Amino acid sequence: MHSLLYITSLLHILDIASATVVPNRVNFDLHQQSNLPVADDQLPLIAAHTPPYEPLAISLKARPTTVYRPKSLGAHEHARLRSLLHAETEPIEWEQMVVSGPDIEDRHTLSQLARMTANAYQLPGHKNWYDLDRSWNANASFPFGWDNEEDGFRGHVFTSRDNSTIVLSIKGTTLQGPTSKKDKLNDNLLFSCCCARVDFSWVFSTVCDCYSWSALHQRCDDTCLSKALIQDSLFYSTGVKLVKDLMFLYPFADIWLVGHSLGGSLASLLGSTFGLPAVAFESPGERMAANRLHLPLPPPIGESSRPPVPITHVYHNADPVPQGTCTGVASPCAQGGYALETRCHLGKSIVYDTVGKLGWHVDLRKHVIKEVILEVLDLEGGWPDEDGNEWDVPAAHEEEDCVDCFKWEFGDYKKDKNG
Repeated sequence: MHSLLYITSLLHILDIASATVVPNRVNFDLHQQSNLPVADDQLPLIAAHTPPYEPLAISLKARPTTVYRPKSLGAHEHARLRSLLHAETEPIEWEQMVVSGPDIEDRHTLSQLARMTANAYQLPGHKNWYDLDRSWNANASFPFGWDNEEDGFRGHVFTSRDNSTIVLSIKGTTLQGPTSKKDKLNDNLLFSCCCARVDFSWVFSTVCDCYSWSALHQRCDDTCLSKALIQDSLFYSTGVKLVKDLMFLYPFADIWLVGHSLGGSLASLLGSTFGLPAVAFESPGERMAANRLHLPLPPPIGESSRPPVPITHVYHNADPVPQGTCTGVASPCAQGGYALETRCHLGKSIVYDTVGKLGWHVDLRKHVIKEVILEVLDLEGGWPDEDGNEWDVPAAHEEEDCVDCFKWEFGDYKKDKNG
């Protein structure tokens, strides 16, 4: 069990190595067991009869990655709060730099990062956990958020052998468990169009009171939505503190962020905030959440209309969650009390055509991380592009023509009503 204070205190006992060049390979020593880590309420990711493996040295490929970071994190946060609280803009100075980031074109690297996201659902030592090799520095790799059963923001911090690369893996939503309540609150705050209000027959409680009734329109108050995101229970705020602690603890290391579902979207939002490479698996669209959080983002460059954030989303087209199609009162998401309505992502997206190549049907059960690892990322053979060429990993593209919540009208409706 490790709190943020404990993480910070580790600075005095760890040997921090300086990374002076951008490596093309990062080594992690792990024991690969017969099962992948999952939450207690989920099915094992590998069948029990799978034979055990010998200890494996996981080697992740890295490549030079251009990032844009705020010159001052304090100025960045001040500008965000000024925009959120007072609707006033403030200029931000950005620094362009080249860092070591994950090679998102390498299938093995994506597969191993996905396994790290699966580990975020379990504590080390669990029967379904990837055990660390004995040569691993046990004091330099640790879980976070597990000391408080109801905290919700959980995961694991992995370190490379030389401490030059840190991977922060963030847990996604647990359906049944001590964190479920806060998981659902964050899901519905970040990824619903308006406070998790689906329609008039919605039987679950909304997460804020920003809906403005109209006989002809679905209206939502923008200012109310932004204020609803200023609360300690929002995982984004907790994540900001953790990333700052890691940057203090490992001042010369490259920090990568990964996560699945809710955890992936949080990894993306934090990566966009700090200019850190992030890989998100099967995550809901977080572009609208970034707008509602009033995150200052670097301006577009070249012909792109999107901010150049170092984010990569990985998902397949049989999963309704990242596509924003698990919606409506009759959907399995709504039946469980989740309003996952957004589909537009930051950065670039790698989309696997499992419907065309594997003949899958759109099914919420394909959202589980095991499906991505075993049936998609570990699958031998190439994935065809529009020209018929096959690639180990589909090309990453920006989601240029994407619109969230087009049936809703957003504005200062409560202000107009009160004033």
